[in-house]
Amino acid sequence: MKSSKTIFLAGLFCLTFFLQSCSEDRIYEKPTQLITNDLALQLNSNYNMNTLQSKAATVDSIREDANAVWYSVEELERYINYVKTEGINKGYTVDGIRMYLGKYPNDPKLGEKAGMTTVFLSPTGAKSDEQKAGTGTSNSTADQEENHYDITDLSPMNYGSMGNPPKMTYPYNK
Repeated sequence: MKSSKTIFLAGLFCLTFFLQSCSEDRIYEKPTQLITNDLALQLNSNYNMNTLQSKAATVDSIREDANAVWYSVEELERYINYVKTEGINKGYTVDGIRMYLGKYPNDPKLGEKAGMTTVFLSPTGAKSDEQKAGTGTSNSTADQEENHYDITDLSPMNYGSMGNPPKMTYPYNK
């Protein structure tokens, strides 16, 4: 009888755990780098007024350049999974992703993208401790906190969607 109660309680515990894990309420840690919508509006407005206006005066002002790039959550999750997995496979500790602004070359093969602004993502990190041990590289805490180098052994990510028209004003909604 005692073992039946133990099995019942274990089963009840597993069922409770399973049902909680299926819940839509996700537990997460709130990022410390969040900004207010008002500040985002101001940042976007400043960029649009200063950068894009001065660019339009010197570049092909007929075509509107992008001021926003969109990636789906799934694309970003796949990329994060890729850089973590491939980073480990190639002996790196991936610690972040740096976002760069870029400009496509004026190459007719690129079509509408030629000469236009883009954003691309580059994984950052350092060789893992095992790799460092063989190279004599310093492994101090200060070095680990300060060195967020681009990992050029892993592919950067590009080709987000820029919308149509490409220029958007924050907040973008219908």
